[in-house]
Amino acid sequence: MDEERETLQRIVSTLVNKNDEIHNFIDMLNHTISNVQVNSSNAISELDEEFDGLYSVLHEMKGSMANTIQQEEARKIQALQDQLSQCSRALESSEELLELAVQSLDIKNPVELLEASRQIKDSVTVASAFRLSLKPKVSDSMTHMMVDFALEKRMLQAVKFLPVPKAPEIDVAACLVADNCITISWRMPEEDSRIDHFVLEYRKTNFDGLPRLKGEQRWELVDYIKATQYTLSGLKFDTKYMNLRVQACNKAVAGEYSDPVTLETKAFLFSLDSTSSHLNLKVEDTCVEWDPTGGKGQEKIKGKENKNRSNTASPKRSTNSPRASARGGRDRFAGESYTVLGDTAVESGQHYWEVRAQKDCKSYSVGVTYRNLGKFDQLGKTNSSWCIHINNWLQTTFSAKHNNKAKTLDIPVPDRIGVYCDFDGGQLSFYNASSKALLHTFRAKFTQPLLPGFMIWCGGLTVSTGLQVPSAVKTLQKRENGLGGSTSSLNNA
Repeated sequence: MDEERETLQRIVSTLVNKNDEIHNFIDMLNHTISNVQVNSSNAISELDEEFDGLYSVLHEMKGSMANTIQQEEARKIQALQDQLSQCSRALESSEELLELAVQSLDIKNPVELLEASRQIKDSVTVASAFRLSLKPKVSDSMTHMMVDFALEKRMLQAVKFLPVPKAPEIDVAACLVADNCITISWRMPEEDSRIDHFVLEYRKTNFDGLPRLKGEQRWELVDYIKATQYTLSGLKFDTKYMNLRVQACNKAVAGEYSDPVTLETKAFLFSLDSTSSHLNLKVEDTCVEWDPTGGKGQEKIKGKENKNRSNTASPKRSTNSPRASARGGRDRFAGESYTVLGDTAVESGQHYWEVRAQKDCKSYSVGVTYRNLGKFDQLGKTNSSWCIHINNWLQTTFSAKHNNKAKTLDIPVPDRIGVYCDFDGGQLSFYNASSKALLHTFRAKFTQPLLPGFMIWCGGLTVSTGLQVPSAVKTLQKRENGLGGSTSSLNNA
C-alpha cells in the first residue's frame, strides 16, 4: 500500500512538473506570436521609411539634374542670340554698302566714280559681314544631358532583405561557473566574415530548464563583445540558476538569439536574524552595528504598539520557511553575549562567506554554532561553537576559540575574513579573503546543523553571502587534506 502510494506520489510530482513546463511553453508561444506581430509591423514601418528616403533622394536628384539641363539650355540660347545679334548688325551694314555701290554705278564723272569706288572698296574691306563666322557657336544637341538608369534599375531590382547573422551556438561544455564568475563560450554555426560584434544577455532565476516569461527578473545586457567568449565577474549568486543567450550582429542588423542555456549557480545565501540578536546590536539584512542605546528607542515603540494591540489577538508566526525554522523561535541574546546569528543553517555540503569589520571595531568574533547556543553564551566559549576572535581594545589580539579554550594566532588580522565550512568533511577554516591565506582550521564531527555566528562590540560587521567557494580555497583544501592537515588543539575529539 505504501509502495503504491509512493509511486502515485512520484507520478503526481512528474505530472505537476510537466504541466508547469507546458504552461510555460504556452506562455512562450503566445509571447512569440505577439512579438511576430509587433516585429512585422516594425519591419513594414522601417521599409516605408527606407522607400520614402529613396523616393526623397530620387526626387532631389531629379530636381538637381533638371536644373542643370535648364542652365545648359539658357547658356546655349544666350550664345545663339548673341550670334544672331551680330549677324543682324552685319547684315544691316552690308545692305547699306550694297545700296551705296549700286548708286555709285550711275556716276558719269570718271574722277568721282574712281573716288566712290575706292571708298566702297575700303568699306567692304573692314565690313563686319566679311569677318563674321556663319557657323553656329553651339549646337542644338542636348544628348549630353541624357541619363540612363538601366544599371540602377537592375540594382534596385536586385535589392533583397539584409543578410541576417545566424544564431550562435553556446558551447555548454566550455562554460565555467566558478569564483562568482560565469565564463560563457559560443561559436557560429558557419563562418561569417560580416559579423561585427555579439550581444550577451543574462538573468537570474530559480527555475531549471527553459527561461520563463512570468515572474522573472529582466534580462541584463552586455553589448559590443568582439570575441566568442565572455566572463561575467563579481556576481552575487542569490538564485539557483542563471539564464544566458547570445546574438550576433553585423553592421546593419542583429540576428536571432541563440538557444538559451541555464547554468546552475550554487552558493550559500543568508541574512542576519534580527529577531534573536542582542538589543545592543542594530541589524539590517547582512550588516550589524553596535548600538550603545541598547534598543531603548525600539522598546518604547514596541511598548506603544503593544498598548495599542492590547485588545487584538496577535497572529501566529509561520514556521514553514527554511529561515524561520533555522531561527527556531529562540530568545534574544542578552548580557555580554553581543551575538547575532545567520537565519539559514548549514546542514550539508561546502559553503563560503566573508566578513568585513569596520576599522574602529573594538572586538568581534566570526564563526559557527549549533542552535543550542544559550542566550548568555558567547561564541567559542561552548563545546558547540567555533570562532576566531579579534580584540582591538588597548592592543590587538587574534585568536581561535572553541569550548572556552583559545589559541593565539600570530598573524596579521586581515581586512576581510573568509569562512569555509565543509559540514560533511567536518572542517571549518578561516582565510584572509584577499590573499586566500589560511588563518586557522577547526576539525570536528558536526552532528547538528550549523548557524553562522557573529559577536560585535563597539563597531560593525558586514557579511557577504551568495558566494561560491573560491577556487584558491578549494586548491588549498585539497592540499591540506592531502597532507593530513594540522589538527588544532581546540578541535572536538
